[in-house]
Amino acid sequence: MTLQDQYKKWKESTLKKSLEKFKERKERFETSAGIEIPRVAMPFDSVVPGEQGYLEKSGFPGEYPYTRGVQPTMYRSRFWTMRQYAGFSTAEESNRRYRYLLAQGQTGLSVAFDLPTQIGYDADDPIAAGEVGKVGVSISSLRDMEQLFDQIPLDKVSTSMTINAPAGILLAMYIAVAKRQGVDLKQLRGTIQNDILKEYVARGTYIFPPLPSMRLITDIFSFCAKEVPNWNTISISGYHIREAGSTSVQEVAFTLANGIAYVEAALRAGLNVDDFAGQLSFFFNAHNNFLEEVAKFRAARRLWAKIMRERFKAQKPSSWQLRFHTQTAGSTLTAQQPENNVVRVTLQALSAVLGGTQSLHTNSMDEALWLPTEKSVRVALRTQQIIAYESGVADSVDPLAGSYLIEYLTDEIEQRAGDYIAKIDEMGGALTAIERGFMQNEIQNAAYAAQQAIERGEQVVVGVNQFQVNEEITLERLSVDPAIEWMQKERLRELRNSRNKKRVAELLSRVADAAKGAETLMPLFIECVENDITLGEICNTLRGVWGEYVAEKF
Repeated sequence: MTLQDQYKKWKESTLKKSLEKFKERKERFETSAGIEIPRVAMPFDSVVPGEQGYLEKSGFPGEYPYTRGVQPTMYRSRFWTMRQYAGFSTAEESNRRYRYLLAQGQTGLSVAFDLPTQIGYDADDPIAAGEVGKVGVSISSLRDMEQLFDQIPLDKVSTSMTINAPAGILLAMYIAVAKRQGVDLKQLRGTIQNDILKEYVARGTYIFPPLPSMRLITDIFSFCAKEVPNWNTISISGYHIREAGSTSVQEVAFTLANGIAYVEAALRAGLNVDDFAGQLSFFFNAHNNFLEEVAKFRAARRLWAKIMRERFKAQKPSSWQLRFHTQTAGSTLTAQQPENNVVRVTLQALSAVLGGTQSLHTNSMDEALWLPTEKSVRVALRTQQIIAYESGVADSVDPLAGSYLIEYLTDEIEQRAGDYIAKIDEMGGALTAIERGFMQNEIQNAAYAAQQAIERGEQVVVGVNQFQVNEEITLERLSVDPAIEWMQKERLRELRNSRNKKRVAELLSRVADAAKGAETLMPLFIECVENDITLGEICNTLRGVWGEYVAEKF
């Protein structure tokens, strides 16, 4: 009798008797992406029989198709980089927070910039009023950046910067600081997010239209391949796509579709795929549906490996590897019973570790209420450390591999994401899909359906639509002193009065000319910031040449 025959017999006898006594909680169980969860997953649901099937779908860690991880030993050799996304107020305040986190055992920095910085305005620009230092650190000049990394040796830490439209300018400042520290640029390690397509789709902190934005990105690819070879030139982000309301399948599909668009843009710019592909990185969300999330990371790795090897004919194994940072899901945090968020974050972080992330940020329990305090950030960091040092899950590579359910979900997510990518290809690629509003509409529909499920009580959110309590929030609160806006304005006034005005005018004129032509802009950006030209002045010069992007209404 075959296994399938035995399974049928079990359903008709043992299971049937049980269901007559105990009805299941609902008729259909499914993941957040609508993938049906089988009552009990079986080998014939997903696993290709035989050794050859295993090698094609799973393989070994550190080898194609990388389903089981990009490193042969994963965390048995070194834990993931533990980052805490941080930045607020002035560079001095954020520098103190960074040094505190490093002293607490954090192994990498992750910089949050305020909104004016993210969209290319100086702190003294009228449009920045009321927003300086509020959701991140205010950086207008090289002097700010030097203060941000004061007493932090840039050859010893890995730094991630969440910056997109003006990413090249902030990277230029970081490089300039490293040069002043006497650091060899080849020793710099870190990432700039630099992912403009997801800004058009889900987040909104864009400046320029798509074509010049893509040019800035490929300029960075080209420059870093030669000058900063250990720097990740882009972090292609599914995180914000998921935060906007997408499903796990959409997160994988739209992220990888954007990745395809960046590779194609670089190839059109004359770059060789194996010269830049190894510096591409990704950024994913770790959401609530634990097993689905573990499978999502495995599926994304396998799908990207196939794309790079089969579609783009990349030859180097490093070009096939999907390396990614993960952040736990901010959209799942609740203002109600905020201590519950520690549990949510723990489960989400564990899914990222079991899914093979290279670095991880864990959100703080109070982020649905205000900027996190030192205590709540420490608890979030300790969550990672307890998983790493006490849980034992890091002692084996891809420990959930071979679970019939995990393998089934991995296959389903890969197939469904691949179907989305094929549809986007038919439209003409990610940029066309964005211009038509396809991705945006898919995300909006998914977000609406998820909210309806919460409001109908079909999806329980503990403390929000069930298990509520009357409570008074007693957590410590962190607030930003509004006086820092005045302080930043004063610093900029002093800077503008002390620098060589003729040299500033000459360099900004060169930026305008270069923007009109095809010159690589990165070396010029570095020269500009080293001469105390500000972020806003460079961005405004580029705005004068390229204009600003205005989103379509769909």
